[in-house]
Amino acid sequence: MNNLTKMKINRPASEVFEAFVDPAKIGSFWFSSSSERWEAGKMVTLRYDEYYAEVVVKITDIETNRKIVFEDEEGNTTTITLKEENPSTTIIVVNEDGFDEKDVEGLIDNKEGWVYMLTCLKAYIECGISTLRAALVK
Repeated sequence: MNNLTKMKINRPASEVFEAFVDPAKIGSFWFSSSSERWEAGKMVTLRYDEYYAEVVVKITDIETNRKIVFEDEEGNTTTITLKEENPSTTIIVVNEDGFDEKDVEGLIDNKEGWVYMLTCLKAYIECGISTLRAALVK
């Protein structure tokens, strides 16, 4: 079972791509920190300081400005695809595979997380707002 989430970002694919792979930028919209630049074959440690959480992901495939694929510790695979509509607009598509079809609540929580992350990304990339990250309250 998979979870598919899409959003339009009014910036070039190169800027959106760098926001994910550059450890200096990812903390402005998603995780608190990334241990290193994302490159194929690397194991990257991602921290959420606010939630006292840490996750290690394996970057399995990267195509500059087009695609990022990683696997998490639970065995799920996430593919982030960047489709540049024109030089200033990118459609970002996040597809996470590996869910138990009986875990409806987990799938809904995951969808909520991806929508929130993409909203924070949009605010950061388009408007320079970096204070939305980690503000979602359950």
